Amino acid sequence: MMQMHNTTKTPVSKLAVCSWSLQSQNPAQLIRQMQTIGLHQLQCGLDPLRLDPATWGQLSERCADAGLTLVSGMFGTAGEDYSTLESIRRTGGLVPDGTWDENWRNIQAAASWAKKMGLKLVSFHAGFLPHDRQDPSFAKLLERIRQVARLFADQDIVLAFETGQEKAVTLRAFLETLNCPNVGVNFDPANMILYDQGDPIAALRELAPWIKQCHLKDAIRTRQPGSWGEEVAVGTGEVNWKAFIQTLREIGFHGNLAIEREAGNQRVADICTARKHIENLLGC
Repeated sequence: MMQMHNTTKTPVSKLAVCSWSLQSQNPAQLIRQMQTIGLHQLQCGLDPLRLDPATWGQLSERCADAGLTLVSGMFGTAGEDYSTLESIRRTGGLVPDGTWDENWRNIQAAASWAKKMGLKLVSFHAGFLPHDRQDPSFAKLLERIRQVARLFADQDIVLAFETGQEKAVTLRAFLETLNCPNVGVNFDPANMILYDQGDPIAALRELAPWIKQCHLKDAIRTRQPGSWGEEVAVGTGEVNWKAFIQTLREIGFHGNLAIEREAGNQRVADICTARKHIENLLGC
């Protein structure tokens, strides 16, 4: 188990932006948007490089020339349907048999791009992890994730699960059973609210030994169990950001904090709002 070291400060230099939040059409637009935001670190979506290398294949070089650093990557999985909680439970991540072969091909390509770009951390949604070890999908998902983890370990890359699709205690139990040294967690407090899977601060403490990176996103919990919550701009939802930052300091977190915005039509403005809100809490 990873040992955490106490620290009293989370530096603003750890702030990053998730590239897919900006919905950029090409690297030049992405760079201009980052210059407007005023941050210099990116978590890079790897799927555009795989799908459109003619447009995105030189992203790392273009970012380097513009003074931007790629701190991590992320890949998606085929066939995901986020229209309802039930549809994403059926189609999400590595769970469905019908998309596994395609996903495995795509993941190998994503790992190759991550290695080429010098990334040391890549995150993804594994899918809904069963809490019952007797569930028929438990052993299947365990083996698939071990296969993916070995692929990234061979490239000297840490693989991080996104949080939220299950309660923190379920994810922790799965990680303990998985027992892969290069597998950790990309913690997203808003996802715990969007999926209605418990208190983000309690989850942060539960998963502390595995947390490699955090997404900064905010949400309002659903009033109708079984339906989605609502994603909102950072500082306007139900995440207790003061407690979140304080808990990160208490557990000795020293990774990056990547601002993510997946809703709304003013992404740059909302990310700027998030930056200011978090910087105020960090004492910048």
